[in-house]
This record gives sequence, C-alpha cells and structure tokens, in this order.
Amino acid sequence: MSSSTSPRTAALIPAAGAGSRLGLGPKAFLLLGGLTLLARSVAALAPQVDEVVVALPEGLELDVELPPGIRTVIGGATRQASVLALLRATDAEVVLIHDAARPFAPPEVIAAVKAAAWEMGAATAALPVADTLVRSEGDNWGQPITREGLWAVQTPQGFHRELLQHAHAEAEQSGIQATDDAGLVARLGRKVRLIPGDARAFKITTPGDWALAQALAAFWDKK
Repeated sequence: MSSSTSPRTAALIPAAGAGSRLGLGPKAFLLLGGLTLLARSVAALAPQVDEVVVALPEGLELDVELPPGIRTVIGGATRQASVLALLRATDAEVVLIHDAARPFAPPEVIAAVKAAAWEMGAATAALPVADTLVRSEGDNWGQPITREGLWAVQTPQGFHRELLQHAHAEAEQSGIQATDDAGLVARLGRKVRLIPGDARAFKITTPGDWALAQALAAFWDKK
C-alpha cells in the first residue's frame, strides 16, 4: 500500500483475449485448481498495490466474479487496446501490467519490478535465455544464434503511468502494434530495466503449458 513517501500503484490486467492458440476458450477464465487464471493473477498482485483494474471482454464484465474492490473496464480488440483502456481508468503514479495467463507470479519478482519502475520509469521481469537458439531454414536447422545477452521477457512490467500513456499514444498515432508494453516504451528511446524473473512465471499459451500449469498448481497452492 502507498505511504506518504511511496507512489500510488495500480495493477492493470488485460484479460479480454480469446486464447485461440490454447484452444480452450478465453484463457483468463480457465479453472486451474479451483481458481481461474485471472483470479490467481489478481491474488498475486493485489497485496502489493493500491488498486487492481481488469479489462474484460465486452459482455462479461457483469458475469465475472472478482474479489471486492477490484474494478473492471471493457477491453479492446487487441491487448494493446485493452491496456490503453486500463491506463485511462486509473490515476496511479506507477502501473504494473500483468498477463492473466501468467498465474504464478512470485511476490519477490512483483516487488522488485515495482521498485525499479518507480526508480527508473520502466522495468520488466525477464529471464536470460538458456536454450540453444537457431534460425530455421524451412523445417531444417539453419543459422545458430548466440544467446549471449538475450532475455525472454515476462510480466509484470512496471512503468510511470504517464510515460506508458505517452508510449501508447505514439504507437497509436504511428499504427504500431507491439507484443508488450516495454517494447512501446523502448521505442521512445527510454531505458527499460531488466529484473530477474522466475521460470514459474511462464505464460500459458499451448496445451503443453496448460499441462505444466496443472502440475505446478498443486505445489504452488501449498505454499
């Protein structure tokens, strides 16, 4: 929570996507160990912020059960549009953007991103790439890519709200669609601090990810 010396902080969760790659319907509302992915993400972030705002698909905003005090807005046709709607719904100084499809966000990662965002203006959880990388040639092994200096970006991502709003306005004016918010801020020439993330904060995208999440949930809930 905010004090006289800390910024007012909001967690913004875009949860209006269709989840087409997973093929089980909108991912945010899938039940995992008795809780939706969205509920798990809210539970992870809520203790560390002053408010949580969720972007929901149009038509579902009255049907989704969320804890008391969680505000909702109607999301857009894209993730980027949903985040912009969320930004317009809060006056917090610092915002944490988090994917509902990452239900296992460790509290220490959230806290580190929040602190770095306030200090630097922009920060994101990320992991150094550990796998061998190769650029394909059709279905065949192509040119190897060095993994030195490469990071896999996660969420939460944290920003000064006004900076992120400016980045979104610039992107909208230029017709730019980015895969995450840190990319929009970096496009302005601003530095984004990389905060060591956690392998458990993976994004549920494929059936394999869903199977892994089902296995992890039982252990996570015992903490």
